[in-house]
Amino acid sequence: MFPQQVHRYLQNFFKETNCDILSDNEQYMTVQLTIEMDKKIMNRPFYWQYIESIGAEPSPRQVTFITDHNRLPKGVLGEVVHFGSPRLSQLFQATQELGAFVKMYERVENRETTPFLTPWLAVNYKVSYFSDQTKEMLFSLGINLMNGQILDGFQESFNNVNLITDKPNGVFLLQYIIKPYRALERLDRAIDTTIQQDDHTWAEEAKTRWQKDQQVLDYFYEGVEDKPECYEMEKKALEEQYDTKIKIDIVNGGLFYLK
Repeated sequence: MFPQQVHRYLQNFFKETNCDILSDNEQYMTVQLTIEMDKKIMNRPFYWQYIESIGAEPSPRQVTFITDHNRLPKGVLGEVVHFGSPRLSQLFQATQELGAFVKMYERVENRETTPFLTPWLAVNYKVSYFSDQTKEMLFSLGINLMNGQILDGFQESFNNVNLITDKPNGVFLLQYIIKPYRALERLDRAIDTTIQQDDHTWAEEAKTRWQKDQQVLDYFYEGVEDKPECYEMEKKALEEQYDTKIKIDIVNGGLFYLK
């Protein structure tokens, strides 16, 4: 997941949770958290217990999140957020807790005729490659429920679209032809294809490192006919360390009606 993707994810997350983005640059952003989000992500329960017990005026945190520290201007201080960082994992978890599925509409203004809004199903997938090393990627896919067109980078493509949670007045919502659960099946197949076409030399490299470590282990027990239990335990530990796995998680998704 590139810094730009992390940045856009933070933009969407804090926008949807009603947190004010006070400043927004390509490398960092400063966010005024709401009380709810401060409680959820800032890990300071004793502060909130104290404030609520005495009835004092709450002061939710204002936080600067750095998404690209390599291009960061001098003098900017904040918390570095990157794919795999504890903070981003925490925001993924918060997204699931707050509601993994949304239904939103594009705001339509200055219309002379009745506009038609087309239904799209969008899903954000997190793909993880596991061995002794870990690689994680985020994919945002959308499918047009009228014609089946699949759009990679859905979230990025509609990042600047003004979305609202209530249906706009005076618009016509097209009834989808492809049922959402069928559309999800297509998106799942699309992400499977993307993974199959990816470069998987990482798995072969992990296997090579595994074999080398196994050879070292065998060397220490060379000539031992009845190998002790500790040998089997170390052999099993190497298998667990280097065994390659691919995991696909749905971070969130939604039904979007767009022009």
